[in-house]
Amino acid sequence: MKTTAITKADFERSVLAVPPMARNADFSLNAAANRALIRYLEAGGIRTLMYGGNANVYNLGVLDFEVEMRALGEAAGADTWIIPSIGPEYGKAMDQAQILKGMPFPTAMVLPLGFPATPAGIAIGIRKIADRYGRPVIAYVKSDNYLKPGDAGALIRDGAVVAIKYGVVRKEPANDDYLSALLDHASPDKIVSGIGERPAPAHLIKFGLVSFTSGSVCIAPRLSLALLTALKAGDEEKALELQTPFLPLEDLRDAHSPIRTLHTAVTLAGIADMGPMLPMLTEIEDAAQRRDIERAARVLRAKDEARGGKKAA
Repeated sequence: MKTTAITKADFERSVLAVPPMARNADFSLNAAANRALIRYLEAGGIRTLMYGGNANVYNLGVLDFEVEMRALGEAAGADTWIIPSIGPEYGKAMDQAQILKGMPFPTAMVLPLGFPATPAGIAIGIRKIADRYGRPVIAYVKSDNYLKPGDAGALIRDGAVVAIKYGVVRKEPANDDYLSALLDHASPDKIVSGIGERPAPAHLIKFGLVSFTSGSVCIAPRLSLALLTALKAGDEEKALELQTPFLPLEDLRDAHSPIRTLHTAVTLAGIADMGPMLPMLTEIEDAAQRRDIERAARVLRAKDEARGGKKAA
């Protein structure tokens, strides 16, 4: 596992995969299934895995945190970067930051708290969490009122924040006044597009963001990495062509739940059995929805495997 200090090249070299977390029937960690998914991503060229919302870390207790994060780190390849997430509550994040001090992860992402919180309070909290951790953290911005752009810039300049995962959903991603305001205070190589393949062309080509996160990369790592390559080259036509295969599954994620749909899709695509979801979430259970998810996931996986010269299982 990568343990060295974070550089711009670390963000540029890979799509940041945001995988689900595999569990056994009793909700304990399924180490073998998680390892299988990590190996699948690594075989497709992915070298950065961020365990956050899709992994349902929101509902992971502090007492289980160290064991589960250590298991993920041990499962990773030598040059794979594992990013754990902490929080979202301040007290929980502070406890988890203290645990991470004794572990080799070079950063962690602070999950966004919607209530009870204020923008100024969030900025204070992130600064104190980073201080407790002793390393810079990644801030996850999911709404316009989460962090003031000036505060975000100050956190980066002061070394408390190494990057921002930008996940504010827009109908037209190319029209984003808040993102423009953030970029008045932070370099684009400090901001990662955080909503998958759909807004990535606008975010990387128009705004110059350094990379993008993805859940569907867990189904199609080669295609997602090829999309990143096209975006870095400024080839919008090629990027839109590579983006298209992801949209059916992304549409289902938007319709039924991004987290739950991805968890179910990885299982139904035959990549690894994710098992049940840690409460308070559950897998997609509706039979018709599962059929739609399986169809979309298997088609996407087949296109990815064809790109790599392999046949999907």
